Amino acid sequence: MVDLARSTVLVAGLGMTGRAVARVLATRARTVLTIDAGAPDADFHDASDVDLAAVDVVIASPGWRPTNPVFLAAHAAGVPVWSEIELAWQLRVATAATGEPAPWLALTGTNGKTTTVEMLASILAADGRKAAAVGNVGRPLVEAVIDPDLEVLAIELSSFQLHFTESMSAQVAAVLNVAPDHIDWHGSFEEYAATKGKVYDGVQVACVYNVQDPLTERLVREADVVDGARAVGFTLGAPARSQLGVVEGILVDRAFHAAGDDPARHTVAAELASYTDLAHLARPDGTVPSHVVANALAAAALARGYGVSAAAVRDGLRAFTPGGHRIETVAFAPARVPASLDAPAPDPETVADRRPVAFVDDSKATNAHAASASLASFAPGSVVWIAGGLAKGATFDELVASRADRLRAVVLIGVDHHELREALARHAGDIPVVEVDPGDTETVMQRAADQAHELARPGDTVLLAPASASMDQFASYAERGESFARQARRIAAAAG
Repeated sequence: MVDLARSTVLVAGLGMTGRAVARVLATRARTVLTIDAGAPDADFHDASDVDLAAVDVVIASPGWRPTNPVFLAAHAAGVPVWSEIELAWQLRVATAATGEPAPWLALTGTNGKTTTVEMLASILAADGRKAAAVGNVGRPLVEAVIDPDLEVLAIELSSFQLHFTESMSAQVAAVLNVAPDHIDWHGSFEEYAATKGKVYDGVQVACVYNVQDPLTERLVREADVVDGARAVGFTLGAPARSQLGVVEGILVDRAFHAAGDDPARHTVAAELASYTDLAHLARPDGTVPSHVVANALAAAALARGYGVSAAAVRDGLRAFTPGGHRIETVAFAPARVPASLDAPAPDPETVADRRPVAFVDDSKATNAHAASASLASFAPGSVVWIAGGLAKGATFDELVASRADRLRAVVLIGVDHHELREALARHAGDIPVVEVDPGDTETVMQRAADQAHELARPGDTVLLAPASASMDQFASYAERGESFARQARRIAAAAG
């Protein structure tokens, strides 16, 4: 056991997380040292400069890979390496409301984490709880755990954050889904999935899993939980026992709806919300995407495991406002008649069609799994897809093969889109594909949006769902989405 008050702590990485860790530890550790090759104010800039014999614990920033020389040297010297999450668990303080540390409602997954954790925070607020969405979104967890005014924490966790986490014991935890991502960081899909599963270790009340993703259930079965913790599934179909699901457009609970000794427990369910309560999250044609419903069910399961009322689930979902760059319609513009690139010529009825083209920003779809869910939200043959960027070691054959029917055309951006281009050639060879020269980063989105608008037909959607990271041409997925939105509005204004 590390006694932080008597310890020398080395903070590895001075990004947002590392600086938050250093601030918090400044008054809680004997000595705080920092290392970061790119930070002029760091104490060290190279692992060889650090005397690990004088260090008691290393705190790893989430962006640093496990193979970093700092961590390898620490392991060789017998010095523990903690994530910010592990540190936060050790630093928890009693809350003003209960005199006990705030319970953790933790979730991870390949996609949908931020939307789900923000839905959860909205539900908790509707139930009158002092809560915050923290961790991989919003406020760093290491700061939130020392705030005595927060009585419960809705925590989004990435696989990076979970890697060096061992002691966490969430009250309720969920894995939303698991699909190949960050293989370059973890080394294999199996290691990535196992790291996601660590969120279930030590769970006290319920492990929430996705019935449509059997791997998440397997991770529950493999977890070392507190005696009495339950497995609770969520499904887009009718729920079985100990599940939340959907019956005739109503989100219902068959897991937390009645006491365990209630003789009617297995014959009734609690109504939580309806599709009408999610109408403000619908796509341009007015239908609610299935992944939005799944996120709502997962958020509801986490909240219900904590003891939130059914009415608060409904009210919280009604009040929820999604963050930007998540299937966000940013503009409408009249369609142009395709004039080149072998696009099929419209028939006379199509020429007379005055339906506008919708521009939809889903820049947060940074991997194939997220892009697949995004494309599935639209009608067959109706999407001009803007995609590409940093592939992170991913492949795209399954994505393209399963969603080729949604495509009208594709516009490729990014410096690393060859894998996607080749998958399109293999599985969607009849779909027009335009490659935007990556040379001028400043104008890449302008050129991509113009090309997409040229290819779109009346009623189509120009969808930015890149299936790749953004850092080759943009500072972040948010900057990429904002650039797309600006160009979409420019096109709409010029056409109007």
